[in-house]
Amino acid sequence: MLNMLTLVFTCQLVGEALTRATALPLPGPVAGMVLLFLFLVFRGEVSDNLSRVSNALLSHLALLFVPAGVGVMLHFRLLGDDWLPIALALIFSTIATILTTAWVMQLLVRRTKGEQNG
Repeated sequence: MLNMLTLVFTCQLVGEALTRATALPLPGPVAGMVLLFLFLVFRGEVSDNLSRVSNALLSHLALLFVPAGVGVMLHFRLLGDDWLPIALALIFSTIATILTTAWVMQLLVRRTKGEQNG
């Protein structure tokens, strides 16, 4: 399991280094997650150890929101000054997420039906 946890953190580190080196407007952990996804696509499966590590991380996911909550409370006045752009960004990003999820779900349902029929 330790090797899979190392893999997850290495992907995050490489993603962080990649975004800083190329000045990509993308958070390093997101780039690392994409790298991990590409690794898993190439590999073709998720090992049991990686599944256990990811489930353990997900079970403690709430702890990762504590620093963000502290940051929000620390800069609460700034949020009040820019409430309109923040609200619009939240609304439009939520709509975009719902539409993208629905589109991907439709593609996967069609693909699954095609594999079952063919």
